[in-house]
This record gives sequence, C-alpha cells and structure tokens, in this order.
Amino acid sequence: MELKDKTILITGIGNYLGLRTAEMALERGMKVRGVEPSPEDAKKAQALGIEVIVASTTEPEALEKACQDDTDIVFHTENMIDPGGPIEPFRQVNVVGTINAATAAKKAGVKTFLHISTVMVYGFKFPKDVTEDGPLRSDKNPLCQSKIEAEQEILKFNNPPELGVIIIRPGDIYGPGAYTWVLQPLDLMEREHFVLVNGGRGILNHVYLDNLIDACFLAIEKEMYGEAFNITDGVKTTCAQFYNKLAQMTGHPKPMAMPAIAVKTALQVQGKEIGLMPEAVNFLTRSHTYSIEKARQFLGYEPKINLDEGMARTTACLPVKL
Repeated sequence: MELKDKTILITGIGNYLGLRTAEMALERGMKVRGVEPSPEDAKKAQALGIEVIVASTTEPEALEKACQDDTDIVFHTENMIDPGGPIEPFRQVNVVGTINAATAAKKAGVKTFLHISTVMVYGFKFPKDVTEDGPLRSDKNPLCQSKIEAEQEILKFNNPPELGVIIIRPGDIYGPGAYTWVLQPLDLMEREHFVLVNGGRGILNHVYLDNLIDACFLAIEKEMYGEAFNITDGVKTTCAQFYNKLAQMTGHPKPMAMPAIAVKTALQVQGKEIGLMPEAVNFLTRSHTYSIEKARQFLGYEPKINLDEGMARTTACLPVKL
C-alpha cells in the first residue's frame, strides 16, 4: 500500500505515541484524523491542523462519526497500561474499545486496522528471545490479560481484502512524552524515590518512539494482514544501563539499588503516596529479550535510532526544571 494521500484515523491521538504517529504521517503526505478522550491532549493534535473528535473508544457512536467513508487506515493506540488494578476497567478500554474501533472501521469500509498491543502478552516469565509464536501468559496481571483478549477479539475482524488486521507488540516505549519509562521515573528521581530493583539487573526491552512507528508503517505498506510483530530496538539493555544513562543526562544522582522483595513491601505501604503499585516491580525484573527477527525478515525493519541518540532526543524535549 502506498501511504501518500491515504487517510489515517488515529485513536488516542493526543497521547505521545498517537501524536508522534500523526506528525510522521503528515510528513509522509498522509491525511490525518483523530479520536482522543482528553480535551487537553486533543488540543495538541488540533494545533497541527488535525480534525479531532473528543471521545473515548468506549463510545461507539463517536467512533462511527470519526471513521468516515474515506478512511483508509485505523491506527489504534488508545489503551490502558497501568501495571495493576481491577480487570474490568482494563477490559473496557483495551478489549471493548478495540472491538468498537474495529466495528466502526468495518462498517466504514476501512481496509487496514493496525492494533498496538504489547510484548506483555507473553507475561513476565517468557523464554529467551521469545518469538511471536511463543506462549501467551497473563500471569494474573490485568494488563497482560486484557491485551491477550484484545488480540483474540481483533483477529476475528481480519478478512482481507475487506478489513485486514495487523498486530504490533512494542517493547518498552521511550521517547519525548513517554510516561511509563521516562516521565514517571524522572518524577520519582526528582523526589528521591527511584531505585534500581535488584540492582537494575532486569532487562528493559526499549524501543524508541520513531523506530516503533517506522515498523508500523512498514507493516501497513506491506499489508501484513493477520500477522503479529514484536518491535524493540533489538538490543539487550539492563534497567541499570537505561536508568543510569537517563539520570546522568538529566543531572540526577545515580539511583540506589534495592532488592525486589523490599521494593514490593515498601510499595504496599507507600505506593499510593508516591504513585506506584507493587505490581510495577514485575515489569522491572524480566530477565530476557524478545525476538524481532520476524520484523527484520518480513518488514525489512532495522532500528534507525540507537539508545544514545534516542535518549538525547528524549531529554532534549524535557522542561529545564522537572
């Protein structure tokens, strides 16, 4: 599929992934529309001259209005990615919202639906260099479980040449505006609450924002319908390496280390106060990488931006004082 002049509808267009996707789509000569639940975040996309409907994907009527007959591609980013909590709110956004977006796309005659999933569909204890055929595990986590369910539901819509579905499983997304892996840790560093769990030995499977979006556009161009792809930067980086670099580049002291059990215990007492759940520890103690060989082979994907450049771009966009 030639992307130039195609119309793309981005759900969650005001979040950092949706907004950067919109910018890169415009650079490619595409026409962009969006759906965004936050009025404030919607203004960021509207400032680019993009038509945005302020609504959530849990509102089917709004999606039908947004998904007009000239829409070629739906790029679905809206999701709930908290580390823990009750399952039902996750299902409403991650599962029901995905079904609603796909239903509107099908009704409007959209040809391509790209669904942003996550490598967390493999759970926390997965094989080394797990491939897209690897076992999916919820490990009793609401994010993992709801994302597995969302993938199962969205694949039911895959019926090219009518509507074709592509699933992208990103690693740990970082870049300007990324909350989970950048802004939240920096806020904790500023308040002297950030620690390296188990000395930072866990693996952070980072993917720079632009690398991820490049992979998504490659998958759309090559019409890889019915397929799922792991997308990371393809390197093995420990949490210590990642966060020591982030701390250094933002003028923060090198983070202290603490055993995982001690961190979980502390979060059970102070978690709400500092804005973290005990479940967050599980995300920082994964021990393996994910394979991106399928993306390399079938998409021709090669990460263009390495960690040094990605971190420089990320920190350059931060306020002078956090």
